[in-house]
Amino acid sequence: MAWFMPREDNFFELFEKAAANAHVAAAELLELLEKFDDVKGRSKRIKDIEHAGDKITHDVIERLNKTFITPMDREDIHELICRVDDIVDLVDTAAHRIVLYKIEKPTEASVELARCLKHATGVIVEVMPLLRDMKNSRAISEKCIAIQTQENDADRVMHHAIAALFEARPDPIEIIKWKDIYEEIESATDRCEDVANVLDSIVLKNA
Repeated sequence: MAWFMPREDNFFELFEKAAANAHVAAAELLELLEKFDDVKGRSKRIKDIEHAGDKITHDVIERLNKTFITPMDREDIHELICRVDDIVDLVDTAAHRIVLYKIEKPTEASVELARCLKHATGVIVEVMPLLRDMKNSRAISEKCIAIQTQENDADRVMHHAIAALFEARPDPIEIIKWKDIYEEIESATDRCEDVANVLDSIVLKNA
């Protein structure tokens, strides 16, 4: 009757794919802001990456529904993949807003925020393979701290960026546009911290 209670370990492969996809999205956003050429084309590439992330998330949830015995708590699997997916969704929203608002040039703050996000997603890529063995619990915790550090850096950049917007006193419409874009990118780093929190919870339950 082994077929009746299969243990599905391929979730780890999907976690790693989702993390890599999120990192590619963050890297594309940073490149869009740094180079600021073919903005519509770059935004379209990010949308394609977002669709790929949705497919991975769907695959995880579908597999979760079909698997009787999972390698970790079902709610942790669901929460982890959804928070990674949120990162990509927010990156896509930020890129879309840049196009929608007809932004003429990036701000240094937007580039710094995107850089924090890229660093955070890079750490997520590094930590996902460690989940395959809970003997890596200490290394996982260290990576989670590194992710949280990037989120703290993004908070600092965000606060300075918002203050600078009002100090410069540009067109109020420009303030609204950039505040919105900053918040989307910073929210993506918040979701990175959420991923770290889920990973910490998994370690506590399974180490």
